Amino acid sequence: MMPPKPSTNAPADPVAADIARRLHASLQQSVVAGEGFLPFVDYMQAALYAPGLGYYVNGAHKLGEGGDFVTAPELSPLFGETLATWLAPVLRDDLNGTGTLLEFGAGSGRLAGDVITTLRELGVAWERYWIVEVSPDLRARQQAHLEAALEPAEYARVAWLDALPETPLRGVVLANEVLDALPVELFRWREGRVWQVGITTDAAGTLSLAERPAPPGLAEPVARLQAEHGPWPEGYLSEWRPAQAAWVTALADFLEQGVAVIVDYGFPRSAYYAPERHQGTLVGYYRQQMIQDPLAYPGLMDLTASVDFTGVAEAADAAGLDVLAYAAQGEFLLGAGLPGRFEARVGSGEDARVTMQAAQAVRMLTLPGEMGERFQVMALGRDCEHLPLDGIPDRRGRL
Repeated sequence: MMPPKPSTNAPADPVAADIARRLHASLQQSVVAGEGFLPFVDYMQAALYAPGLGYYVNGAHKLGEGGDFVTAPELSPLFGETLATWLAPVLRDDLNGTGTLLEFGAGSGRLAGDVITTLRELGVAWERYWIVEVSPDLRARQQAHLEAALEPAEYARVAWLDALPETPLRGVVLANEVLDALPVELFRWREGRVWQVGITTDAAGTLSLAERPAPPGLAEPVARLQAEHGPWPEGYLSEWRPAQAAWVTALADFLEQGVAVIVDYGFPRSAYYAPERHQGTLVGYYRQQMIQDPLAYPGLMDLTASVDFTGVAEAADAAGLDVLAYAAQGEFLLGAGLPGRFEARVGSGEDARVTMQAAQAVRMLTLPGEMGERFQVMALGRDCEHLPLDGIPDRRGRL
């Protein structure tokens, strides 16, 4: 997730102020109900997903110019075009043109639009495109974008879902910047033990961070992490995502045949929990700024933490999915067909503006100092024989 170009027209919003006020009151009540302490994982759940108030469900503008962040599909169609090109043999040869595509959290709808139009260009058939979206305003943006971008017959095969359907899927799953938005436990290693970080409030109602000895469900996995990747310095702060394994397990139960592509910022576990990463990875994004204080703008600010890709691989293996590929985003895109998509877009290079925009997008998507190294790509699959892996560097040994 990259901050976009700052906007100069961000007037005070009374609706946003009311959302913040009501969510703040709800959080105060939760602290009181918890006898003065609300675990951070519950705070993050409320700040992002509380009905009508959380960041992802309250109608606030999030993506692109004037929003809080920009994702890879917003930067350039090259991202979605490359993914579609790489996945085309699975849909064509493994699934015989009868596969379903499912995308979690489709943002503005640009990735879906780019994937579908590229599959049309390649002559690859598909049956349905499902979008699992919890945000009403993003769902409306996706519908408007895709209705304009797709042919009517294609748009008629796109459907929006509130959760995974019960019907098993044969096809392709796309999860771009999804796992980072799953709430995390925030913990501190101090005095040789694990402390749970949470929220408390004072007599004036001000929210602040607090700590208490961690319950066994948090203390035990964190102690194992410390034993394996420590010793950690006194005061070491980091995150542990309890819902991640369950998310992967649900995906495995749902995916009958095909491949799931997970794109997110994160690390192998040894890098995530290295002693030198003593401040963790949790940050907020608000009006194109990275915010270190997770309590700064409840309900109005995105909260996100990096992904432990070793944990994703372990959960996939336990659930019967094959870890087919793992690489940094830059090297993955270059091996998955990005150079060819770039050449097709710029043609002879006579249009200097198109060439410059495409070149800038390639730099942003692939360079280590931009998104190329910070973001990782993992492919999980079942009964999937035609995924083109020859050009993708095999970094699974890092997990």
